[in-house]
Amino acid sequence: MKNLKIVLTIIFITFLAICAVYVFVLHKKNTILNTKQEVVFWSLQMGSFDEYMNPLISKFEKQNPDLKIKWIDVPYSEGEKRTLASILSNTPPDLVNLTPDFSAVLAQKQALMFFDCAKLSQYNKQIVEILKYDEKCYAIPFYATSAITMYNKDIFESAQITKLPKTYDDMFKIAAQVKQYTNHFVTMPTLTENDTFLKILNKYDIDTSDKLTSKTSEEIFQKFKTLYEKDFIPKESITQNHQEALEKYMSGQLAFIQSGGNFLNIVKENAPQVFEKTGVSNQLTGCNGKYDVSIMNLIIPARAKNRDGALRFALFLTNKQNQIDFAKLTTILPVNNEALRDDYFISYEENDVISKARVISASQLSNLQSPVKFDRNQKEILMLLNTAVQKIVLDKVTLQECLSETKKLWKLME
Repeated sequence: MKNLKIVLTIIFITFLAICAVYVFVLHKKNTILNTKQEVVFWSLQMGSFDEYMNPLISKFEKQNPDLKIKWIDVPYSEGEKRTLASILSNTPPDLVNLTPDFSAVLAQKQALMFFDCAKLSQYNKQIVEILKYDEKCYAIPFYATSAITMYNKDIFESAQITKLPKTYDDMFKIAAQVKQYTNHFVTMPTLTENDTFLKILNKYDIDTSDKLTSKTSEEIFQKFKTLYEKDFIPKESITQNHQEALEKYMSGQLAFIQSGGNFLNIVKENAPQVFEKTGVSNQLTGCNGKYDVSIMNLIIPARAKNRDGALRFALFLTNKQNQIDFAKLTTILPVNNEALRDDYFISYEENDVISKARVISASQLSNLQSPVKFDRNQKEILMLLNTAVQKIVLDKVTLQECLSETKKLWKLME
């Protein structure tokens, strides 16, 4: 009987010990779960990529057990408004996908976390330079696009043009020949759409209000005016946007169009006969021989609650493999140097127009034109410039008079 009591006592003590260990482990687990820091990430128009984002977020959380990602996708049209409202209310997300233009405005107001640009060496150097303010970087590059030229081989052959245009000057020279031999337009430049004309001027190093009245600037305005007056480009070139230009290309009315490589898929689906005749080459350049780029970046608001976690997630989103995977799902270009060296962006089959466009577009990232930077009133200045284009092309005012007046108004807005 005495031995039985001893055995029961030992069993009871062992049971209590097991319970204590279980309670300790459970408490520790709950403590870890409760101490997870949440990173709120706002993306722009990426909701359709949940099959890419959700596994990626799960992978990150496994590698970073102290962090929990809350992903919210925001419509593109509401990105700036929502971000500004959240920053003004002191409840911003931790990481936000924005355009560099609006990000720069926030940086100028000291509303963002700044980075030592030397710590962003894994990204395309020229793109990092674009994201600088006061010698510090206000954003992490996310992805890029760089337009290419898609051209109708039949129209070029019918016009007896054997050399593809590489510059806007080349385009001016072949416009009459295209019209004469084919009765088609050389292109449709959508001159007043967003910053289209400013980008053209910028390729000739016309990037300030003072340079607007230079001889080179006057020549560019005059040449586009001539294209319009002689019906070498559609009359809609000063009123319509890129979508209308693409439709004209798909209907066989344009010798070429400059566009993102992703629009080749639209041509293939909606105008297969035109697609069969389509070739691709580099986008047109100006006198400096450089190419345009469009960028999306990631910013961390200065008052974000979890800036360290946001930075870790941003670097994870833009590492080599994640950039390659995302590019293969979309038509964007990586900004990560290692990703850009992947075979997917440096080789193609000669008859594969879509892969050739991707390689050409990626190669342009090594020779980029820095965009014109504005301290304020960017939208107003662009509207001012686009109004000047319309007035000059439509012969409403003399060219010199219009440029002189536009220069004065631009200066007042700077």
